[in-house]
Amino acid sequence: MTKLGNGAAFFASVKAANLLGPSLDQSEVDGVNAILAACGAAGWGPKWTAYALGTADRETGGTMQPIKEWGGPAYLTRMYDVQGRDLARARKMGNTVPGDGPRYCGRGYVQLTWKANYAKAGTALGYPLTGNPDLAMRPDIAAAIMVRGMAEGWFTGKKLSDYITAEKADFVNARRIINGLDHAREIAAEAERYLAALKAGEWA
Repeated sequence: MTKLGNGAAFFASVKAANLLGPSLDQSEVDGVNAILAACGAAGWGPKWTAYALGTADRETGGTMQPIKEWGGPAYLTRMYDVQGRDLARARKMGNTVPGDGPRYCGRGYVQLTWKANYAKAGTALGYPLTGNPDLAMRPDIAAAIMVRGMAEGWFTGKKLSDYITAEKADFVNARRIINGLDHAREIAAEAERYLAALKAGEWA
């Protein structure tokens, strides 16, 4: 299991880099620790872990807590439901019953969406996510979903190993794992700062 050798130095570096603001509240620390625990359990090195932290930072607006997709029932129905704008896609992704759109909307650190994806993640991780999709809001589960999904290409078919290896760290194009190149350069810059913090914290 990979872990920090010096947690105080890591968080001091995070604060010095102003990654989560000039001070850290307990919920931010708890969220970071949940992500570090999931990355560590997977045996991730510093570059992959830094990119996960940078991604979560951006996706959660710096709260480092899982979030639920914005939008009320009408919006989520329109986007994801069989009664919405794309019946074929909704059925393909497992949303076959009216109400599945709001029920299986985006949740977590990287917005797990669609019933089929909840089922896949639940089976892989051993959690009843289809029966209780709000479990994806629990930090440890959200972190586990992000880690497995980024490593195995659950979200777009692209994997971390496509962009980040022992020889390279293409933090910009690694955004394709989650969402095209949306905010790719900002996330890359944050990942670089998290990488420096992990090195200061003796991640090994």
